[in-house]
Amino acid sequence: MRRGAPPAPELRPPGAGLNSQPLFLVPGSWDEWREWLESHGPDIAGIAIGLVLVRFLFHRLFARLLREAANRAARARREDPEAVRKRAETLLSTLDWLFTIFLVFVGSALLLDQFDIQVSALIAGVSVIGIAVGLGTQTLVKDVINGFFILVEGQYAVGDTVTVGGATGEVIEINPRRTVVRDSDGNVHSIPNSTITVATNLTPALSRIRVDIEVPFRESEAARALVAEVASALSRTMGDSVTSPARVAHQRMVTDTDVCMTIIADVRPPDRWEVEAELRRSLKRRFEAAKAGLAFPVTGSGSARALPTS
Repeated sequence: MRRGAPPAPELRPPGAGLNSQPLFLVPGSWDEWREWLESHGPDIAGIAIGLVLVRFLFHRLFARLLREAANRAARARREDPEAVRKRAETLLSTLDWLFTIFLVFVGSALLLDQFDIQVSALIAGVSVIGIAVGLGTQTLVKDVINGFFILVEGQYAVGDTVTVGGATGEVIEINPRRTVVRDSDGNVHSIPNSTITVATNLTPALSRIRVDIEVPFRESEAARALVAEVASALSRTMGDSVTSPARVAHQRMVTDTDVCMTIIADVRPPDRWEVEAELRRSLKRRFEAAKAGLAFPVTGSGSARALPTS
């Protein structure tokens, strides 16, 4: 070979003449493709099958373990099993989503290696871009971190009625980035998890209704008797929906002649509004029958004023 002459094409390595190694090598002929497939095909198939198997086992085994742990926690804490089940399903779907993303990254790295792509070179280039992108995605990171604690701590789950980010309604979706709530008007609110500083769950294991009524002080004992009758009838009518019978929790003077009685009852969260409406109707009918009519200008948690008898 003459000094200074370039090597023959068949002796020149791929990427010769460049200052660095090639990013990846592509077979140039069908024979090379066939040889490459015979060499790397089984490995690629093994990677794909392995990832699918890991994904399947994670979903089946982890889901089973999580549900069993949730059931044990529900029995130990005497929580509503349905609420615990919803919380477990929400957490499972989110972890499943995160694990799938993790498998995609792992699988991509393994496949790139089979194509002789220099992953280290890609990582070096991506890391520079990642720093720039990371500076602009700090809120996204906060969303994910806050969403993780919302799920792990069980602050609320899909199906719960909550107040978050100024919106009140039913939770229809929770993911690491946002919480989606549908209010009573049908409007859908999407709240980034990073903005949720206070979350009020209106459907925990214990749901309590409250009705305030005002009666003349001289008739307070008679009013208590009427409330007891209504409470007894309500427990029979609503059955298991009422977990603790309605009762007068306390009373206070509101004027020189009137007192305000606060009536409370513990109910199943899904039946809260139905039981409260029935309690109001029953109080109104019973007081009217006793010739102590009730007007219902409801404010706040609900108040009713007993009109003095004539």
